[in-house]
Amino acid sequence: MTTTIALAGKGGVGKTTISGMVIKYLVQTQPGAVLAIDADPSSNLNMVLGLDLDWTVGDIREDLLAQVKQSLTAGGAAMGTLPGGTTKREHLDYHVRTSISEGDHFDLIAMGRSEGAGCYCAVNHNLREVVDAISKSYRYVVVDNEAGMEHLSRRTTRDVQHLLVVTDATQRGLVAAERIAEFRRQLDIQIENTWLIVNRLPGEMPPPMKARIDALDFPLLGTIPADVELAEFEFSGRPLVELGDESPVYQAIAGMMAHLNIP
Repeated sequence: MTTTIALAGKGGVGKTTISGMVIKYLVQTQPGAVLAIDADPSSNLNMVLGLDLDWTVGDIREDLLAQVKQSLTAGGAAMGTLPGGTTKREHLDYHVRTSISEGDHFDLIAMGRSEGAGCYCAVNHNLREVVDAISKSYRYVVVDNEAGMEHLSRRTTRDVQHLLVVTDATQRGLVAAERIAEFRRQLDIQIENTWLIVNRLPGEMPPPMKARIDALDFPLLGTIPADVELAEFEFSGRPLVELGDESPVYQAIAGMMAHLNIP
């Protein structure tokens, strides 16, 4: 069985950093390989993980659509095949698999840019099936989402065991977290557990913020302290997964993951 953890929250609250620390925790403490899916069009999870990124799924999709347009006049694309007799599904499966960036007990698929002009329904359906098929061979899947979650049900049919909604210590971040959590009920996928994480908390939580969090219909999983050392580490050019286990940021995230009791 594959355990899927998805992260969501408004832009800039630190989802990608937390995703990297969750992956670090899983690699260090749990058996089985981890698949990281970077579903943010900015595609920078690879920098946190210390991996090169040559291709994204968005690049593969656009390349396929270009080939489809070229072969329409020959009738091949209309029949579900490309020149040479390759089906669109086979084409996507091969290229998505070859685009995977390999790490130490974890791999990365970057979804890349959003759709442009044109019809993407059939291609996105095939892509969803390909990514889901690849995910089944991993023990854990960690999905770093863009600001919203509208795309999540379009890109995967996988159930999500833990949705981690991230906010920073601002009213705007918390409002966005509330809206994202409300939207989870409209998705075509099953989300078993939803949790709130407050990132970059400078000291004690202000009472008004605590009161608002207590009123939510999903629980606070934990808080992560603001840490100047984390920014210094990042700007040194080193991937954040190399952050020491003694880091307050990693310790906070490791404690939260232990609380989830992930099998």
